[in-house]
Amino acid sequence: MSSTARAPRYRGIFPVVPTTFTESGELDLDSQKRCLDFMIDAGVDGLCILANFSEQFSLSDDEREILTRTCLEHVAGRVPVIVTTTHYGTSVCAARSKRAQDMGAAMVMVMPPYHGATFRVPEAQIFEFYARVSDAIGIPIMVQDAPASGTVLSAPFLARMAQEIENLAYFKIEVPGAANKLRELIRLGGDAIEGPWDGEEAITLLADLDAGATGAMTGGGFPDGIRPIIEAHRSGDMDQAFALYQRWLPLINHENRQGGILTAKALMKEGGVIACEAGRHPFPAMHPEVRRGLIDIAKRLDPLVLNWAR
Repeated sequence: MSSTARAPRYRGIFPVVPTTFTESGELDLDSQKRCLDFMIDAGVDGLCILANFSEQFSLSDDEREILTRTCLEHVAGRVPVIVTTTHYGTSVCAARSKRAQDMGAAMVMVMPPYHGATFRVPEAQIFEFYARVSDAIGIPIMVQDAPASGTVLSAPFLARMAQEIENLAYFKIEVPGAANKLRELIRLGGDAIEGPWDGEEAITLLADLDAGATGAMTGGGFPDGIRPIIEAHRSGDMDQAFALYQRWLPLINHENRQGGILTAKALMKEGGVIACEAGRHPFPAMHPEVRRGLIDIAKRLDPLVLNWAR
């Protein structure tokens, strides 16, 4: 197993917090606060807000500000919070990141600049983009390396950015072949790779931990199931890590391949944590049979989300 030489400031499970809406599509801040409390009670090491699984793409700038402030004030330092500040524009992303830091964010997560199916920028501009964001803040930056951006970020390029950009130290790798990319990134970047992390709802978690991942950014519905896998692996108990992963894999797979973005909210609504599980229009509702399958799997595993509010 590979490992980094630099002790990470942040490690473990940092799930994505879903954004909660009313039936008519407004922000539901009461449900949002209960969602945060549940996730902290479920044993997270930290949280991530405004990510793609938070439906950040459907939020106005004013709503982003409201959510950032509400979440950070309500968490009140109980766990560190990563704020996603992705934007195509360098100055906008830098300003978002500075505001997040000023409100108490522990880290910002940023995808490379892209727009739509075809707008991409070359490596030189991507490097300068992250460098300018780094210059604007004093907290770590996590690069989100995800298929959604359509931007190829090679391991050598990521390693060079880590070595040359002051605050760029964490990497959420959720592209095909994630374990191999993590392994190569750690080899090339050395101490500059403070946080090689797993993503994509933990569907590749065990392989990524074997490759040296020290953190995981998963869905928010059942962190109490995933955290013990990470802890067993960290302690060197590979048989226990395998057994736990095998147990929770049906639910992980259902989220990754069937329920998607709405999975955490469906589980939270089923357990009474939040009032409404709908995404924001035009995001389609989860098919009733997909939801039925989700709840059936979850009930067999009995995660905290189904009982927390009772």
